[in-house]
Amino acid sequence: MSLSEQHKQLIESSIERVAEVAGDPSPLVYARLFAEQPEMEPLFILDRDGSAKGHMLAEALDCVFDLLGPRGYARTLIQSELTNHSGFGVPPSVFATFFRVVRDCFAEILGSEWNAETDAAWAELLREIDATVEQQTAKHRVEAG
Repeated sequence: MSLSEQHKQLIESSIERVAEVAGDPSPLVYARLFAEQPEMEPLFILDRDGSAKGHMLAEALDCVFDLLGPRGYARTLIQSELTNHSGFGVPPSVFATFFRVVRDCFAEILGSEWNAETDAAWAELLREIDATVEQQTAKHRVEAG
């Protein structure tokens, strides 16, 4: 799978615009994640200042930017983080939902600025991430817990 140049530009622009509109979107992303996956919130009990959440969102966005550009490490990062998260009891299916939550939160932040083309670009990116999660899960036999 390969994203078109137009898709790459739309995704990059949407991320940049979210930063302009919302600053650090981490609190909004994690509020949405915990609303959808409440079993994940207790895993952050020690993250009193939100720095772990911010770091994790930054890593996810670094992964996205790698998929938009050089494609040097995103697959390895996903595999590594699948393994790390399985140690905390996070199944691959829940791990994969994080990127969808990010997209949904960004769409909400941008409101009417989010259009069908941007949505289609993110949908293509999410298909690629889901496929990578599935491949890495099968290849490395990653399980939760």
